[in-house]
Amino acid sequence: MRTPTAMIVGLVLCPCGLLLTLTGTLAPSWRQVSLIPNQPVDLVLEQGIWDMCSERQSSHDRHCGQADELGYFEQVPVRVAQGLMPTSLVLTFLGLVVAALGVRCWQKEPRHLLAGVAGLVLLLSGLLSLVPASWYTHELWALPAPTSSTLVVGYSLVLSYLGSCLEILGGLALTLSFHHCCKKRGAPKLPPSPVLEAGPCSTTGAYRNPWDILEDERDGQHQRSTLPCDSDL
Repeated sequence: MRTPTAMIVGLVLCPCGLLLTLTGTLAPSWRQVSLIPNQPVDLVLEQGIWDMCSERQSSHDRHCGQADELGYFEQVPVRVAQGLMPTSLVLTFLGLVVAALGVRCWQKEPRHLLAGVAGLVLLLSGLLSLVPASWYTHELWALPAPTSSTLVVGYSLVLSYLGSCLEILGGLALTLSFHHCCKKRGAPKLPPSPVLEAGPCSTTGAYRNPWDILEDERDGQHQRSTLPCDSDL
């Protein structure tokens, strides 16, 4: 049996979403702060959910582990992202393992119920990573930043968005496997076909060899000879 298209789509999109979400979680560039007063013009401060880095655009001199003087990491959106993003990564990994066991490309028949459960897990993981990314975007300009500076969305936040959407789409594709389970359960079960038993009228064991034909003819002649003839009446 060919692997259903929905399962293939799910197994392609979810690993891509996992890689994008992992990159967005680890890379310190959810927000970029530029044009900071009393600082060089080409200095850009990149803020993530775990670290902050400063980089000079002219010399590409980069330094991470910057001090959090404004209490950036203490803000609720950042703390929520620190908790939900790793949880989403763990759920995505577990969902992919369950999906691989359910799809079973090396077998003829996939386990549709297991693939559907994996789709629900991956759908949940995508939502868990989408919530902090959306909340952070909403509070992007409200989070602490140097006055009169320019705030720009970082690439890590964009990757987190894309990864979350891919995981959600892949999870929805795998949940379509539940349709096959419902369809299989709702199908009427046909009664077993009756097995014909060999009886006196069955031709299964009749005339096994030519001698049976001769014996039947002799018996027929013997029976006909015992019947009364018209001349005897």
